[in-house]
Amino acid sequence: MVATAASSAFFPLPSPDTSSRPGKLGNGSSSLSPLKPKFVANAGLKVKASASAPPKINGSSVGLKSGSLKTQEDTPSVPPPRTFINQLPDWSMLLAAITTVFLAAEKQWMMLDWKPKRPDMLVDPFGLGSIVQGGLVFRQNFSIRSYEIGADRTASIETVMNHLQETALNHVKSAGLLNDGFGRTPEMFKRDLIWVVAKMQVMVNRYPTWGDTVEVNTWVAKSGKNGMRRDWLISDCNTGEIPTRASSVWVMMNQKTRKLSKIPDEVRHEIEPHFIDCAPVIEDDDRKLRKLDEKTADSIRKGLTPKWNDLDVNQHVNNVKYIGWILESTPQEVLESQELSSLTLEYRRECGRESVLESLTAVDPAGKGFGSQFQHLLRLEDGGEIVKGRTEWRPKTAGVNGAIASGETSHGDS
Repeated sequence: MVATAASSAFFPLPSPDTSSRPGKLGNGSSSLSPLKPKFVANAGLKVKASASAPPKINGSSVGLKSGSLKTQEDTPSVPPPRTFINQLPDWSMLLAAITTVFLAAEKQWMMLDWKPKRPDMLVDPFGLGSIVQGGLVFRQNFSIRSYEIGADRTASIETVMNHLQETALNHVKSAGLLNDGFGRTPEMFKRDLIWVVAKMQVMVNRYPTWGDTVEVNTWVAKSGKNGMRRDWLISDCNTGEIPTRASSVWVMMNQKTRKLSKIPDEVRHEIEPHFIDCAPVIEDDDRKLRKLDEKTADSIRKGLTPKWNDLDVNQHVNNVKYIGWILESTPQEVLESQELSSLTLEYRRECGRESVLESLTAVDPAGKGFGSQFQHLLRLEDGGEIVKGRTEWRPKTAGVNGAIASGETSHGDS
């Protein structure tokens, strides 16, 4: 029966009155008579010559009528049935529209005018902060990330120091003095001069936690005849408190000879217009540090070596790395129960990639208060001093409410 239905789709069965017509398909009843079905009254399969499915020959639909072949062009076209697929929208048109919108938005963004919206504020073109207070103070915000906190869920001292270094460089960049290298002005670049830190003081009353946003303000001032002082104030954007203050002294060094240099007049003319005449945010700690060696040190950590990632673009060890090395010899019980509240570092010389260092720590006999105080020395294995320092510590719960009120200083506000 199935074979009969398939055959009838291509060869329609002749009617009784067409069997005697010559020249028609199906002439002679003897060749097609076995394919003629019988019509059963009680619902049997009926196969008619005019089957609804159009047959195909050589890939073209044809229709058979009165024994003649006709192409599909002779019959009216039937629209395809509505399915889920052909009811979907034209995605290519939608993607083209979205692309056009994004290109237009990008063009408008690139054409934005980066000139200051207020005369008292200059926004730097890199989007890394702003210059305020008549172009003398640089301000930048930081959000404390999860990878910047330590075991006690607060930002580490290294995170604080990295914020200080980042704002210092962005200040030089936004002021238009950055030429090549780490904070070098054009005249410094011509003379192979670079800045190196000679002394750093940091006071932390409270460390920020994960998710906090801090505002860092920094500026520069004159320090002696051949030095520059840079100060920082770090404030909490939510409370306005100033939990961290820092002050540093920088000198110039020849990048090729690695010797200290005086500030040339050409360089002085570049930087002096950016100086602020003000007192440092931290009073200079001029207490002398006693000499440390194997006999006077309470703990020693040997075999410290800088890695390639510890070097900056000036090919010397980043000054933030020294802090981590100093803490290597700090007693473990102090690191677990106390937090660093004050840090003073005096940089004596640089160390290179091949240097091997030792970290020495001793309890400060002149220390007072309820926390611990230590003196530190970072030196080469042959005895050459790299960094000398003093740290003060307090119980970790003491600094929760110890932040400095924002009204105690004037340089952090615009």
